[in-house]
Amino acid sequence: MNVNTLVKSVIQANPAVESNESQKKKRIGILGGTFNPPHTGHLIIAEQVTSQLDLDEMLFMPDALPPHVDHKDAIAAAERRKMVELSIAGNPLFSLETAELERGGVSYTFDTIVELKKKHPDYEYYFIIGGDMVAYLPKWHRIAELVKLVHFVGVARANFPRKSDYPVMWVDIPLIEISSTQIRWNIQHNCSIKYLVPEDVVHYIKEEGLYLE
Repeated sequence: MNVNTLVKSVIQANPAVESNESQKKKRIGILGGTFNPPHTGHLIIAEQVTSQLDLDEMLFMPDALPPHVDHKDAIAAAERRKMVELSIAGNPLFSLETAELERGGVSYTFDTIVELKKKHPDYEYYFIIGGDMVAYLPKWHRIAELVKLVHFVGVARANFPRKSDYPVMWVDIPLIEISSTQIRWNIQHNCSIKYLVPEDVVHYIKEEGLYLE
């Protein structure tokens, strides 16, 4: 009897074994975005979801080229990646995921999740989306298959209902309205971005002269 057959026999004889094996799966959150730039709001969302869902790790995943977002103002991927690294450096549960940057081109969540699950079949993924994006789920690439591969986590936002035809886990987050668009505007108009983004990111933006044009 080979090892695989032996394991199957043990599970069939002891259903609790299968349950225990399932419980050993790592619970991994994913916060994707352009991060142009990353800001305090991203960190608050990541921390609250990680804590409330008792996740083992939260991945910050910058996209190379988002399929549904106006990316005209997006700076180089290398600079966005560096700012994410600076933002999450102080939290041992936060990590950088570069799958979409490495693949390049338009970033479809379905393709990314399939790739990640091939690399880590023992991971259970929780993909964070804003409450304003939940209504767009029917338009997502291969959504019917995607919902079978990942848990969607909806972050509640003011004036957006908590409802969807797809399974969405809702998490309450402090409603702090910080946007990358507003931060870029502040920089271009010589207004402070202190406390809107982590201090190390403030220094990096100034040193590199980002968003001045």
